[in-house]
Amino acid sequence: MRPRSTRPERSPVPALRLDRAAEPPRAAVLLLHGGRADGLEPPPVWNPPGARMRPFARAIARATDGHDVVLGQVRYRHRGWNGTRADAGQDALRALDELAFLTGPVPVVLVGHSMGGRAALHAAGHPLVEAVVGLAPWCPEGEPVEHLAGKRVVLVHGDRDRVTNPRDSWQLADRARAAGAESCALRMPGGDHAMLRGARTWHTLAARLVTGLLRLGPLPPTVADSFGTR
Repeated sequence: MRPRSTRPERSPVPALRLDRAAEPPRAAVLLLHGGRADGLEPPPVWNPPGARMRPFARAIARATDGHDVVLGQVRYRHRGWNGTRADAGQDALRALDELAFLTGPVPVVLVGHSMGGRAALHAAGHPLVEAVVGLAPWCPEGEPVEHLAGKRVVLVHGDRDRVTNPRDSWQLADRARAAGAESCALRMPGGDHAMLRGARTWHTLAARLVTGLLRLGPLPPTVADSFGTR
């Protein structure tokens, strides 16, 4: 378990961008967009991976309206994961520390796409994190899962994804379950990596998963059955 910081790490650029505050906050949701395997340059001002998450942010905002849920995004310093540097994962942890400093100990759901899904899983050992929703996540073979014990993990992957392998999501979900997580992987029939085919279904499902994981509504039956909560 990663010890909780009492004060955010100093950095010239905050890792947390808040889109909606709440007073007092009941919970928080942070979104993490995709990126590249390698790239030390900062994300560009016009960043398609970031734009891809905007409809998810709107759907989650509507679903959590009136529940005092803080909404935010993780801001990356670099465009890529960059091997053992795990830059996006480190930025996710910084954002969580900054959130803890602002809100105190509120339960957090991380929602990440592609590299952002890998970053969310990487940061899931943070004490604030209760659950992770990975959308077409990048789950390399051998990715650590021990820190997911006691967490809830839902991975959603389209069967027409040609960028990240859906089978890797199933394997990570199985390994996470063996390590003590409540985890499952959901197949999105016809879904591609950019989540453009059946886009509204992706957005609706993500919002429903978030509200269910925050216990603001029911989980989809498949997930509830997997978690043994029905």
